[in-house]
Amino acid sequence: MTSSLLPDSTSTSLRQRWLSQPEKFAGLRQIEIAHALGVSEGEWVDACCGHESQRLADDPKAFLRDLPALGEVMVLTRNPSAVHEKTGRFDHIEFFDRMQMAQVANHEVDLRIFLSHWYRLYAVTVEKNGEVQKSLQVFDSTGTAVHKIFMKPATDAAAWEAFVSSRLNEDRTPFQTLMIPEKVFADPGSINLADFQTSWDTMKDTHEFFGLLRRFNLDRKQALHVAGSPRAEQVDPAGIVQLLEAAASREAPIMVFVGSRGCIQIHTGAVQKIVCFKHWINIMDERFNLHLRGDHISEAWIVRKPTVDGTVTSLELYDPEGREIAMFFGERKPGQKERQDWRELIDTLKPLPL
Repeated sequence: MTSSLLPDSTSTSLRQRWLSQPEKFAGLRQIEIAHALGVSEGEWVDACCGHESQRLADDPKAFLRDLPALGEVMVLTRNPSAVHEKTGRFDHIEFFDRMQMAQVANHEVDLRIFLSHWYRLYAVTVEKNGEVQKSLQVFDSTGTAVHKIFMKPATDAAAWEAFVSSRLNEDRTPFQTLMIPEKVFADPGSINLADFQTSWDTMKDTHEFFGLLRRFNLDRKQALHVAGSPRAEQVDPAGIVQLLEAAASREAPIMVFVGSRGCIQIHTGAVQKIVCFKHWINIMDERFNLHLRGDHISEAWIVRKPTVDGTVTSLELYDPEGREIAMFFGERKPGQKERQDWRELIDTLKPLPL
């Protein structure tokens, strides 16, 4: 691992540069300001401590346990190509200490949390479009935001202020970024393909797929390239718009997964308003928004995994670097067969020629 540490003087000068050039930073989002200043988003938020931000205690489990008191909030998880926003309440929180994981599993706020990547936590208050916007923000060790929680009109404002004030962290050590080494995967041509495909075909649960990847030391996209049809079929990325519009018109409930290094956020239910603008593909519903960079999608795959409940089918999107952007499923719970309307939607996507 390599690291960088911003001295206090650098942190101060970052904010001074921002304040001294309002025309340069006008209208930019927080992450865009950070990049314009040449630092990570986490470093920028840390540089604003005592002003627009406050550092919170490094105790993500206690942080999660106390979130239900806030009432209704908006949760946001993003990666470089997708932003997933859901409005709801935190409840049904479980911790899995052996795996350093937690989950929030109710119908609206549905998260899978990887606690080892919850490195620093902050409360942030900024003015946006003439209104005060308050949020809780979580960053991994690279300074990348892994999850954010925003105050909404229905949020308990007194509970929010008590939540923040009870966990203020006076440690002013500047944000130290730690670069996480990229995992080295196997050459797909070197694996026992027959063994891999047999192992795929004998899965009983979709979660066994993670063990399959570890066993053969493949990343997700490598696995799809060698799986073979009908396990994985590449389709035209433009089909995602067609699929979402058809799901909306048929009122077919779907599941939408977007992940960061520290969190996977899930929407389950029908979608209604699909809006395409420039390179953005958007779902603009009252309590769920998805913002998807269509121009970042280099590959789209239909993926079929066997389970004890029958085949489970997903549509998976990847960027040019092979990073997962988003995944789509039909609404389903363990013990249920896959919905026929979802399979019919998937069948409208035409596989690309081999």
